[in-house]
Amino acid sequence: MGATMQSIHLEQHGGPEVLTCVEVPVPTPGPGQLLVKVAATGVNFIETYQRAGVYSVPLPFSPGAEFSGHVAAVGEGVTGFVEGDLVATAEGSAGYSEYAVLDAERAVHVPDGVDPVTAAAVPLQGFTAHYLVNDSYAVREGDAILTTAGAGGVGQILTQLLKAKGATVITTTSSERKAGVARAAGADHVLRYDEVPGRVRELTGGAGVHAVYDGVGRDSFEASLASLRTRGTFVLFGGASGQVPPFELQRLNALGSLSITRPSLGHFLRSAEERAWRAGEVFGAVADGSLRIEVGERFALADAADAHRALEGRGTTGKVVLLP
Repeated sequence: MGATMQSIHLEQHGGPEVLTCVEVPVPTPGPGQLLVKVAATGVNFIETYQRAGVYSVPLPFSPGAEFSGHVAAVGEGVTGFVEGDLVATAEGSAGYSEYAVLDAERAVHVPDGVDPVTAAAVPLQGFTAHYLVNDSYAVREGDAILTTAGAGGVGQILTQLLKAKGATVITTTSSERKAGVARAAGADHVLRYDEVPGRVRELTGGAGVHAVYDGVGRDSFEASLASLRTRGTFVLFGGASGQVPPFELQRLNALGSLSITRPSLGHFLRSAEERAWRAGEVFGAVADGSLRIEVGERFALADAADAHRALEGRGTTGKVVLLP
């Protein structure tokens, strides 16, 4: 019998309790693949949607697209990686495991000076923040920007990237504790959700913001929309509170010729060059200390259900990770 490992599986959709720890064989990398000994796995809202059945996945299913670890074996035809390399990805699968197979083209090298746990907290949220400020709406110096959930993983990184571009950052949080986290990340103004859009208009001299980056979705959508200036851009990149209901596009005209986009990370990692660009800038900033990554809570792999409860309870700040 070959080597075995622990892995989190779900056999049916439901609450966190459907995540069970099972013992399965260690996989073997095929051509073009790496076997990664997982050091840490990022826990993200998409996995709660997959677990609950909001997003369709084939059952049984092992979650985990984002993880870091050391290369344990190199598949046929792979170049650029050797055993022992520290790698990370936002595009893997079955990362809620002690070992995971990963297509080499979806792996990025982690630079010296970035520890494995921090590396697991970077790809999904770091690359997301990168495409938001560079592509979904290209931020310019002097822009006023509204973001949601400023104490969250994406929120903290987004604030830092926005400040580096010379923007004024207005963000929202749900508690004074989280407000302190958002301020520490560099936010210029931290509001409660019920202060939007009124305070946003006050802070921008009545004009509104140039762009909104909204990852909350249903509960914040209308207030975010009302915060935009004429010809402003609404970037809806998530639905932590639920999905936005059907929307009448003619309203965008009446509100000032607004633009709206609903991006997702996979469409902004379309080539090796694009992936290398985002990874180089984000991991480079982490390595040189100009981008701070907060790992908020750490859970043992076997406690994945508790990690989901913590994330869905909205009590976390920064990144939640699993440690094998």
